[in-house]
Amino acid sequence: MNGTRVGIIDYGMGNLYSVAKAVEYLGGKAVVSDQVSELATTDRIIFPGVGAFGDCMAALEARELSDFVRVATQTRPFLGICLGMQMLMDSSEEHGEHSGLGLLPGRVIPFPEEALHSADGRRLKIPHMGWNELHQLVDHPLFAGVPQNAQFYFVHSYYVEPSAPEILAAFSDYAFPFCAAVAADNLFAMQCHPEKSGNAGLRLLGNFLTWDGDCGSQCAI
Repeated sequence: MNGTRVGIIDYGMGNLYSVAKAVEYLGGKAVVSDQVSELATTDRIIFPGVGAFGDCMAALEARELSDFVRVATQTRPFLGICLGMQMLMDSSEEHGEHSGLGLLPGRVIPFPEEALHSADGRRLKIPHMGWNELHQLVDHPLFAGVPQNAQFYFVHSYYVEPSAPEILAAFSDYAFPFCAAVAADNLFAMQCHPEKSGNAGLRLLGNFLTWDGDCGSQCAI
């Protein structure tokens, strides 16, 4: 994986440098940029993110990055993280109605207030923040060597509801099971933060650095 150039999309929001640091630690070359000309020279793309859906879309449009993201998801291994996963969907209900990039079928919705109770009756806080188990549903190359039910780090108030069940790659539980990862062809995206998830997260990112983008028929749409 030495010399693998990983484009990290900089749209002015998110955890760019923690992702870049993890990529460099694993032997890749992180290219953090908001310039299409630079990102287009890389071998694979990471779309990270922390922040509001509407602000992210506006930032992508202002930097003329939205079309690049659409092309990149079709042409090279692509990893979306947290908000970078949510942006791939058709729409979001975060602070109003927003259109997403429309690359995967589904919507982003809030945790319902009436469901936010644990089994012992405790009120669950929003945002969902901290460590939680990731339950793998598919035998994906990015999960190679990642233990089933490994702990990953989450920070989010909204979650993805896919409208195509076949793209669901993993789920987690917070009051109820929710979508934690999706996969389709050369695209993989997850709600949690692998760059903040210890050895399990580093293993997944390391798998991404060597992944050729093929995950077989199980995650093709």
